[in-house]
Amino acid sequence: MNSGFEFKDFPKLETERFILRKGVVDDSKDLFELYSNENVVKYLPLKLFDSVEDAIDEINWYEKIFKEQIGLRWVIEETMTQKVIGTCGYLNYEKEHNRIEIGYDLKPEYWGKGIMQEALSKIIHFAFTSMEINKIEAKIEPENKSSIKLLEKLGFYKEGVLRQHEFEKGKYVDLAIFSILKSEY
Repeated sequence: MNSGFEFKDFPKLETERFILRKGVVDDSKDLFELYSNENVVKYLPLKLFDSVEDAIDEINWYEKIFKEQIGLRWVIEETMTQKVIGTCGYLNYEKEHNRIEIGYDLKPEYWGKGIMQEALSKIIHFAFTSMEINKIEAKIEPENKSSIKLLEKLGFYKEGVLRQHEFEKGKYVDLAIFSILKSEY
């Protein structure tokens, strides 16, 4: 059975350009900027943030999923500026099946610079080595071509489409499901 990562201390990870760490209230302004951008939330099951209070609620949710041992959400802090420019992490941790779902978002001015590939590579390595995960899944709206391209670069394979799988922002949306197995990593 799984004897890997235990949800006690939130793991801090570092890449060449970024620190992946626990979100704190001091990050609320940066997270408000992130989630009050229509382009960022376009494919997310989130409404646009109206205030910094919404960002504080988001940080509290990160803490909640960690305490409940169902997920981890890192903020992505740019080492040089110490600004939070996005988030990435896991949800729906199924310990008995060694399976987890990945998610991520980034401020648009940072798109296309290899940032998310760098951050996700680090957390994928963490999942397969420290958490003893066997399968990482991603559910992406089929219109989100940039996200699909990123997943394919990271070695994910498309398994299929979950038709009208979620009701978001007043409509049913399809979700393409992608995955990578530990044996493929």
